[in-house]
Amino acid sequence: MSRAVLVAGLAVVLAMSAGQANADNAPSYAPLTIPLQLDQVPGKPIYYSVGNPGVPGKDNEGNTSNAGLVVTSDGVAVFDALGTPSLGWALLQEIRKITDKPVRYVIASHYHADHIYGLQAFKDHSGALIVAQERAGEYKENEETADEKADQRLDQRRGVLFPWVDDKTRVVPPDITFKERKTIVLGDRRLTLLSAGPAHSSSDMMMMVEPDGVLFAGDIVQNSRIPFMNSDDVSTTHWLAALSEVEKLQPKFIVPGHGKPSTEAAKAIAFTRDYIQYVRDAMTGAVQNWTDFDTAYARTDWSKYKDMPAFANNNRGNAYRIYLELEQAQFNGDKP
Repeated sequence: MSRAVLVAGLAVVLAMSAGQANADNAPSYAPLTIPLQLDQVPGKPIYYSVGNPGVPGKDNEGNTSNAGLVVTSDGVAVFDALGTPSLGWALLQEIRKITDKPVRYVIASHYHADHIYGLQAFKDHSGALIVAQERAGEYKENEETADEKADQRLDQRRGVLFPWVDDKTRVVPPDITFKERKTIVLGDRRLTLLSAGPAHSSSDMMMMVEPDGVLFAGDIVQNSRIPFMNSDDVSTTHWLAALSEVEKLQPKFIVPGHGKPSTEAAKAIAFTRDYIQYVRDAMTGAVQNWTDFDTAYARTDWSKYKDMPAFANNNRGNAYRIYLELEQAQFNGDKP
């Protein structure tokens, strides 16, 4: 073995050891009053937490998204890190209760605040590498992107989620990015990362865990919860195409970005697809008939969805964003 390989190997070991040592020293994150709970995929070394179905606020302490982890013979891979450093730290502590194996990777489904502020705890208190789709690199301070604005969102969360998000909270960039597809072989598991955006965001991706057939779908799938679509970078055309690709994977178990994990993956996928299609159909007629948005929205029957989590916060903005998307497609002569 060459000296270069030995030195590189020693550096990795030292980094992992330092990360483990840091993990054992509790940082000064604001404590949670609502405990984080992990559930296990039946019969598999795969775990997940389920967030509150509403929008981030003091009542749920910012815990609104799902996260998960895969324990392999050679370490742990985490999928998403939750919406505050306190939640990321709590997730790391729950992992320590399950295994003493090091956290090797944290994979970010996309760079939206409710999924990434917890990365700070993993970056500072483990040796994990952060992996994301390459457009996640656009999510930076003082930069304007078509997606969620990093500075604006962080300022907003410091207000609504203090003390769990404060002036010490920062956006942690990915260490490793990929464009379309990346495979990580970690011990006895193969993790296939698949780009799915731009759909819900510019950097959407999913992770299929084999040989278990478990899919972490990120916000491409949101089971029994009204998804957030009111962003300039949302493309419901691409989103529907991504859902078709999810179906082709035929997962045995699906963990959505929000909502209930399920052995009935087809139903979870269908909920998101049917909601998007319902709004598109309503707004397509309005755009084709030159009906203004307010009138179109008021005329639409929302009874099927109005009692679901996040409807009040998300639905009108979703409909308006889709209206604009279809309007632009009509002006451009594109197929809606």
